Amino acid sequence: MFARVTVTASNLAASRRFYETVLAPLPGEPWDALAIDEGEPTRHLHIAFAAASQEDVDGFWRAGVEAGYTSDGAPGLRPQYTPDYYGGFLLDPDGNSVEAVHRPGRTETGPRIDHLWLGVADLAASRGFWEELAPELGLEVGEGRWPGYVFVARDRRHIALIDDGRPPAEHVGIAITGLDGNVVEVL
Repeated sequence: MFARVTVTASNLAASRRFYETVLAPLPGEPWDALAIDEGEPTRHLHIAFAAASQEDVDGFWRAGVEAGYTSDGAPGLRPQYTPDYYGGFLLDPDGNSVEAVHRPGRTETGPRIDHLWLGVADLAASRGFWEELAPELGLEVGEGRWPGYVFVARDRRHIALIDDGRPPAEHVGIAITGLDGNVVEVL
């Protein structure tokens, strides 16, 4: 689903160090799907990277904490999402939530970015935007399991559009691979 997610950073060198440090324990090449540019910083983004095992999640979180980065939640099961959801959370230098997640049968292979959570100002308008793109990109758009959430999904990866009072996400770029293999810059 995700061809690339681009975050912008107030301090490019600091953000690169953060992502290089915390993504090193994860298998695969997360840099294939993540770009970091300098500029008006991305704000209020939650980005989750797929981990092949719970040990990979632990390594992601430990690498960040040992390097002095802020924990946003120690590794562990998160049954409020699904019974087998195992995640660890850190804050990047601009305060975005960055997660490594392991879900058996889902995150061992495939794209390195598992999901994004984006706060939105108008859930209906955001849903309409994604519904316009859905046929071309092979996306499913549907209600979330919680009020104020809409999910945009394909190939076991997703974006959660959230209108629950959190500030809208800002300055994030999303490119999705279409059904024809072409990359479409969405945001």
